[in-house]
Amino acid sequence: MKQSRIIGTGSCLPERILTNAELEQTLDTNDEWIVTRTGIRERRIAAEGQYTSDLAGGAARQALAMAGLEAADIDLILVATVTGDLSWPATACLVQDQLQATRAAAFDISAACSGFLYALSTADSFLRAGTARRALVIGAEIFSRIVDWQDRSTCILFGDGAGAVVLEMGEGAGQLLGCHLHSDGSQWPLLYQLGYGSRNPAGDQSRNPEHPFIRMQGNEVFKVAVRSLSEVALEALEAQSLTVADVDLLVPHQANQRILEATAKRLGLPPEKVMINVDRYGNTSAASIPIALDEAHRSGRLQPGHLVLLNAFGGGFTWGAALVRW
Repeated sequence: MKQSRIIGTGSCLPERILTNAELEQTLDTNDEWIVTRTGIRERRIAAEGQYTSDLAGGAARQALAMAGLEAADIDLILVATVTGDLSWPATACLVQDQLQATRAAAFDISAACSGFLYALSTADSFLRAGTARRALVIGAEIFSRIVDWQDRSTCILFGDGAGAVVLEMGEGAGQLLGCHLHSDGSQWPLLYQLGYGSRNPAGDQSRNPEHPFIRMQGNEVFKVAVRSLSEVALEALEAQSLTVADVDLLVPHQANQRILEATAKRLGLPPEKVMINVDRYGNTSAASIPIALDEAHRSGRLQPGHLVLLNAFGGGFTWGAALVRW
């Protein structure tokens, strides 16, 4: 049966590595404190003059190469991001220009850390409707430019990067079995960035220096995230008449080690069935799942026939899960 299939993966990470030891020089923190609470040891930081579209384009090129396609073969480009190059136009349009994917429609998806799953589900809908044959789905973020580097509760968590998949309608391996998405807008004050929207015009920046920065109530987010991630994972499995025992690999949003471990425990998944790279990259928001998926693919952790469970939770609140038969 024809379904949306992942036929290529890719990722792109900045060269600069920021370690916990370096953060000790400017913050009241240390490596042990950070690792104990988050599992993060280092993260990647975009270079000056390097933008979200650059990372997205790099990941897209890798995914296209793996799929054996050219940019001209793509009908749709979706970029999941909350740290785009500009407020508008969409970063996806900038990526389309970089790649010279002249046949592709392009737009962004804003769902914070759940953005990649929202974009994956949207692309799947386009393919099922027959309005596109092949899509590039990209998660890309440069969070280092929206964190307050004096706020140790947030700046230690985030890193920069991009991941991408090529989605094609067809038969065979890599089938997307289903996506399940949820949101709860009443919880937005627990995780947000004021930014420069209509509530906070750009001209007011000088009167509120907190506008550019992410703000988070970590303990409250943790509680909701663990419950939501496990519930939506079970929902996705039940919809396919599958159980946790059928899962070969969980590729979750890399929020922090404690959330990953708590979610796996609630689901009853052993550590060897959970893909974790948060220790090396930190929380890269919408980019974290496609980066981890590409790493799992290229390292051989994904084998033909494996059932792969993806799940994420982010600001909004938004959360979701997807199943892929590799």
